[in-house]
Amino acid sequence: MSALRVISFVLVAGILLVFGSRTTKAQQDPMFTQYMFNTLAVNPAYAGSADIFTIMALSRHQWVGLDGAPTTQTFVLHTPLKNQNIGLGFSLINDKIGPIQQTGFYGDFAYRLKVGDNSRLSFGLKFGANYFSADLADLETVVEGDPANENISGEILPNAGFGIYWHSKRFYLGASAPKLIQNEIGEKNAVSGIISEEERHYYVIGGMVFDLGDDLKFKPSFMARLVEGAPLSLDVTANFLLREKIWLGVMYRLEDSFGFLAQFQFTEQLRAGYAFDLTTSRLGEYSGGTHEIMLNYDLRFTKGRTISPRYF
Repeated sequence: MSALRVISFVLVAGILLVFGSRTTKAQQDPMFTQYMFNTLAVNPAYAGSADIFTIMALSRHQWVGLDGAPTTQTFVLHTPLKNQNIGLGFSLINDKIGPIQQTGFYGDFAYRLKVGDNSRLSFGLKFGANYFSADLADLETVVEGDPANENISGEILPNAGFGIYWHSKRFYLGASAPKLIQNEIGEKNAVSGIISEEERHYYVIGGMVFDLGDDLKFKPSFMARLVEGAPLSLDVTANFLLREKIWLGVMYRLEDSFGFLAQFQFTEQLRAGYAFDLTTSRLGEYSGGTHEIMLNYDLRFTKGRTISPRYF
């Protein structure tokens, strides 16, 4: 068996652990290197925070070259209403890893309050559902006819979550739990005793912008993600903004990977970003790294200037 097939087998085994028994806890929701520009995916209180109608699309291709490697596509839009205290959003996340695919459709509601002269505090609710399927019967396993490898046909898993988000033009801090309902997935297998369920994920995010000169700004940021029984996931990122046009940065994911980010502000309304990660485990020897592409467009329906550049 080739080294690539060995690693692919290990990946599949990991998938089964993630969505396996109740006694095994693991992170199920996708991760993003450009999390600071994809906040609505994990925190509904972010809706409307840009004070303009915003559309964002992101595509992540993890461990390129490895069979069954994760791929994730995200599409979000959000806007404040004429009543500036209310923000609305919509997010769609399609995530595939090996034989498992889930697509989430969620609506977001945020109530926003002014805190002092320069900041807002938002409280958000997220409602929607995941469409989940797993073609486990197609997996190659050591034991032929393994009863754990029963297909899970498309299931609709309703869910709801909440978030809080405090921000100004120069800083942000938030906490959220986007999916609180621990839905059971499939039926309990009579032979193996395996039953799968969605696990709650908790997020804490934050960042700040500092002036280092007339044409240079520094923005450190972080995202911590916690799942019961799983190791803490922590992303720490340092971004630099040059001449209000170009973002360049580096990131480190605790005991997992490091990477590089770049973003360009084409116009006041359009920007594009790219990120590249390299895993620090042995898995990195068999993959071409992780690539992530993002496009963001701000729609302007009224006269006036768009806030450019956007820091987060």
